[in-house]
Amino acid sequence: MLLSLNIRDMLLIDRLDLAFQPGLNVLTGETGAGKSILLDCLGFVLGWRGRAELVRQGAERGEVTAEFDLAADHPVWAVLQEAGFEPEGELLVRRVNTQDGRKTAWINDRRVSGEVLRQVSETLVELHGQHDDRGLLDPKGHRALLDDFAGNDAALAETKAAWSARAAAAKQLAQAEAALAAARDEEEFLRHAVAELDTLDPQAGEEATLDTARRRMQAAERVRADVAKAHTMLGVEGAEALMGDAARWLDGAADGLDGALDEPIAALTRAMHELAEAEQGVARALDVLDFDPFELERTEERLFAIRGLARKYEVQPDDLGDHADALRDRLTALDAGAGNIADLKASLAEADAVYGQAADALHDRRAEAAGRLDAAMAAELAPLKMERAVFATGIADAPPGPEGRDAVEFTVATNPGAPAGPLGRIASGGELSRFLLALKVCLTGHASGLTLIFDEIDRGVGGATADAVGRRLSALAEGAQVLVVTHSPQVAAKGAHHWRVEKRVEGEMTTSHVAPLDETERVDEIARMLSGDRVTDEARAAARSLLD
Repeated sequence: MLLSLNIRDMLLIDRLDLAFQPGLNVLTGETGAGKSILLDCLGFVLGWRGRAELVRQGAERGEVTAEFDLAADHPVWAVLQEAGFEPEGELLVRRVNTQDGRKTAWINDRRVSGEVLRQVSETLVELHGQHDDRGLLDPKGHRALLDDFAGNDAALAETKAAWSARAAAAKQLAQAEAALAAARDEEEFLRHAVAELDTLDPQAGEEATLDTARRRMQAAERVRADVAKAHTMLGVEGAEALMGDAARWLDGAADGLDGALDEPIAALTRAMHELAEAEQGVARALDVLDFDPFELERTEERLFAIRGLARKYEVQPDDLGDHADALRDRLTALDAGAGNIADLKASLAEADAVYGQAADALHDRRAEAAGRLDAAMAAELAPLKMERAVFATGIADAPPGPEGRDAVEFTVATNPGAPAGPLGRIASGGELSRFLLALKVCLTGHASGLTLIFDEIDRGVGGATADAVGRRLSALAEGAQVLVVTHSPQVAAKGAHHWRVEKRVEGEMTTSHVAPLDETERVDEIARMLSGDRVTDEARAAARSLLD
């Protein structure tokens, strides 16, 4: 509930501290005294749209603080937890407005955005007034109100679970159909790629093995070429021929030199024998260095083929086998896709049926509850001088969703034969307030910890009707904190707590003041409401009679 409201330098209020109580709180005062200013200030601190200029003239800034005492299971804590707050027993909302129009808000001394403030306020306070478009007037909330009235928590949970299952089945089917369509588009590519990879059949590690063999064969080719060149240079076309020619020339010249060439000729002969042995050794080495150029060619062809496919499919050479398996799996899935699609369609149809049953059961509960709510409203409207009005809870088809497939809207016809329409369009200001009061009374016990505010709900009524309004406000206050701005003495007399709002002029300064009333002051205030400025003993007696 709202514990206190502290206002500083807002409109006609320089400083005001109000402490509210549980039950029915009434605010009275003459027209223009500033009762609406209190609601403006409360709306400001809660982030509602309102007047653009709120700061009191001459002040640099205005400030409003509202303190709430809330149960641990109050809906506001879920909103705040989503915003990063930890649940606490009390909630302090503060908002500042500067002369240049800047507005800043804090919740429990932590700065918050306007959006968070509005979400919080929707769980704290509900205002019903002459020009209000919040709360019960919003058709978007009518279905939830009817569900609360019907006690549809279990049926809603079942419907939401069925919708989630249906959504999951639909998603699986959509994904499978998209995958199948994509696979159909690339079927030719997949079959060609698998055939190409299967023909080559690359093995893990094969690329490295082929590369090593190629390098070894390339090295062997170079070595054999060098040895063969050396063999040629040592043989009959090289050193052997040259040494033979040298030996013949020396033999021819030796006869005329008396043995001078004997030793060189002997050394040359030995060298020729050594050369022959070297040539034979090199020849034997050539036999050992046997090289097959065709094997190198075959090795290079396979190595380059493996590397080419790796580049083509953008994988590592060692991963070509796994890539082929993956492509083969996609082909297998493509071949099995039609059967899988059929299974998923069957699953979706089953989920649709389960959801349909849950939504139908929820619809039946709503239809039954709508009848009960309409009957309860008829009983409430008669004492409120609206016995000719017809309230109806309309249920229409809506697109399926987690909360079923019903659209709910509260409608009213103020006179027999008149067309029914939305509450806010058909009912006048006073009628609208009484409709909302009757609806809130019917929904009492299904509310969620809101502080309810009614602004001049008694406009245009008096006597027994005003008394009926007061009694219903009092009954409503048994389950919720209620604040009422009223001009009706019958309504004011039903309050458990009473404040008077008055305007004071001191010099050139006009200010509004609010004061709690004791029993004697209540008698005088209600007497003033009955008789006007001149309070008579008869008016006081009538006031006491209303208070008894």
